[in-house]
Amino acid sequence: MSNIVDPLVGRIANRVHAERERRGWTLAQLAEASGVSRAMINRIERGESSPTAVVLGKLSAAFQLSIASLLALAEDGDGTAGPGPDGAAGASRCTGTAEWQDPATGYRRRQITGPDFPAEVAEIRLPAGARVPYPAAAFAFVRQVVWVLDGRLTFHDGERCHDLGPGDSIELGEPAERVFANTTGAECRYAVILARGARP
Repeated sequence: MSNIVDPLVGRIANRVHAERERRGWTLAQLAEASGVSRAMINRIERGESSPTAVVLGKLSAAFQLSIASLLALAEDGDGTAGPGPDGAAGASRCTGTAEWQDPATGYRRRQITGPDFPAEVAEIRLPAGARVPYPAAAFAFVRQVVWVLDGRLTFHDGERCHDLGPGDSIELGEPAERVFANTTGAECRYAVILARGARP
């Protein structure tokens, strides 16, 4: 569709296609592994559809990658700077950093660290009333901490439910189906800190 103007849509399309090709998978094989329809994957790879957070969670689970890695927000010079030529740390300006928005819920994700940093840090803004579920496989092969900065987050970790407020954090254990929900009338802002594992 020509009316999609988000510059990240094209990069997400390229990344999904590249990860599928790297594994030698057909569209049908990725559809079977992820639970996302072949038609939807085809539209995503062609840049004709902006995937939702739920769809990205399913695709990342199939690839055994974190969602942040799949989005690869920092890879094309979107404002997250890596080390300079002398090894010194680069600086990142908030105004120049790419932000991805879920077309279904309005959930917004901004990658803080660059692709060469040994941990992934992302800032999430979850609108009032939004609910974003992820399959257990999206949390495999990673260690992750969720830290609430503003507002309240209702976090479902398998069968357990946690009500988290500003300053609260939770370290995630074994992979489980998880839901990030905002049941309040105000935005919730939280950080996700993820230790990268070896790529499959």
